Amino acid sequence: MIGGALLAVSLGDPAGVGPELIAAAWARREAEGLPPFFVAGGPDLLAEAAARRGITLPVTQIFHPAEALDCFDYSLPVLAGADGDYTPGAPSRVGAELALASLEEACRLTVDGDAAGLVTGPIAKARLAEVGFTHPGQTEFVAAACGVAAEDAVMMLAGPQLRTVPLTVHIALSEVPTQLTAALIERRARIVAAALERDFGIIRPRLAIAALNPHAGEEGRMGDEEARIIAPAIAALQAAGIAATGPHPADALFAPRARATYDAALCMYHDQALIPLKALDFDQGVNVTLGLPMIRTSPDHGTAFAIAGQNQADPGAMIAAIRMAGECAARRMENE
Repeated sequence: MIGGALLAVSLGDPAGVGPELIAAAWARREAEGLPPFFVAGGPDLLAEAAARRGITLPVTQIFHPAEALDCFDYSLPVLAGADGDYTPGAPSRVGAELALASLEEACRLTVDGDAAGLVTGPIAKARLAEVGFTHPGQTEFVAAACGVAAEDAVMMLAGPQLRTVPLTVHIALSEVPTQLTAALIERRARIVAAALERDFGIIRPRLAIAALNPHAGEEGRMGDEEARIIAPAIAALQAAGIAATGPHPADALFAPRARATYDAALCMYHDQALIPLKALDFDQGVNVTLGLPMIRTSPDHGTAFAIAGQNQADPGAMIAAIRMAGECAARRMENE
């Protein structure tokens, strides 16, 4: 038996690359040292998706997560029940219903303690909205299932070379200055620091906090948010014993020498955080939700409908998401 905490995995949109990447991850479980995991639904769909990639995928239908530990070494454990046709590149309402059912079941089992962590496959938010999904994304859905306020569920993007946190996420760029407050920066930075120590084993993590404006505002010539909002938040964090620095001009924050000076970069808006992560670690990038009572990760890419079923999608990010969820869950279990 491959060691590690048992994980629950949701399918993602079945017309996207999620199912084939899950199958590819299981096929490489030994080479990649992955912990045991089971998938919430889609046994026939997964087998067909694997076949499209030339993978022989033995599937064992299970009725309780604990059964996954008995078969993971020789077959992919999949919860019996929900299934559907494999139609790569052709998203549908039926597929969205399966994606939502898989997400709900995988999340419920993790919240209930039947799995030590949750890995979510990529979804199409617009498709899920058509079948009653009311959350902006899976992060907010998982937070609500855990009873955690959405503002306390912090997105971190993690790869081999970089960890970044967008302090504002899915809002228009024009709204970012109006949403940024010292309290928001301080609150989320505290969550990041606590999670890096608890789940990643980093003692006194170093946080680099980015500026909003070019040249960090250049003493107010290009904006005053640095002096008015960001610097006071950094001072409060430092007073609380958190190793926070900044505001750092974002154009120099991701150079190799700069990256060696911090454990995570906290960025003011979505693309400021995601562009460098995807430039450096696209095929191994993981979306981690911090601040939850459970572990949740996801590959940091979308459904990729255009290449689904064509054996082109790289499974690296899915493998990294499973590995990271297992490592963080094991560390948390050991500490608790």
